[in-house]
Amino acid sequence: MRVRDNNKENLVKLKAMEMIINNGINGFSMQKLAKACNISVATLYIYYKNKDDLIFKLGIEQGEKMVKASLKGFSPNLPFNEGLKIQWENRTNFTFKNKLSSNFFEAIQHTIYGEEISKNITAMFSPIMKEFVNNAIKNKQLKFVSIESYWCVAFGPLYTLLNFASKGKSIGNRPFKFSKKIMYETLDYVLIALKP
Repeated sequence: MRVRDNNKENLVKLKAMEMIINNGINGFSMQKLAKACNISVATLYIYYKNKDDLIFKLGIEQGEKMVKASLKGFSPNLPFNEGLKIQWENRTNFTFKNKLSSNFFEAIQHTIYGEEISKNITAMFSPIMKEFVNNAIKNKQLKFVSIESYWCVAFGPLYTLLNFASKGKSIGNRPFKFSKKIMYETLDYVLIALKP
């Protein structure tokens, strides 16, 4: 039986994410991946059952990494303003430090894999965030709104800024450079909007 090689496995993950980002799911295959890694297709099957298994496991692994980074220094018992600020900082740091991972999530988000991977990530993250929101409502630090409205107002502006940053352009193709100043300015407006 062939032994797993951590270096090869990490190369496979890296190349798989790069290929999916650059060519999409439909342009990705185990044969192309093996060629890009300069290994045999049989070697890939030491690590993964098939293409679906590879993409799903890669998505879950990257999702766990993102959740862990998002929860650094965070507690559901924090005051709402402080907790949301930490969430914005953590998500921003993760996005900038893990561009490959962030772009991979973007590439698979609207595919057959995206929904299932999203369910798993939500299961890890949701109970903590739900407790945080419920505490904030109970403590009269947050107005009660639907979950969809909450997410759009609480995180939509951050992801819009991060999207501008990844393109280097904002509305009307204006040059855009991300800064903490603009992030905190936007967060101030979000906190005003969500205040009871």
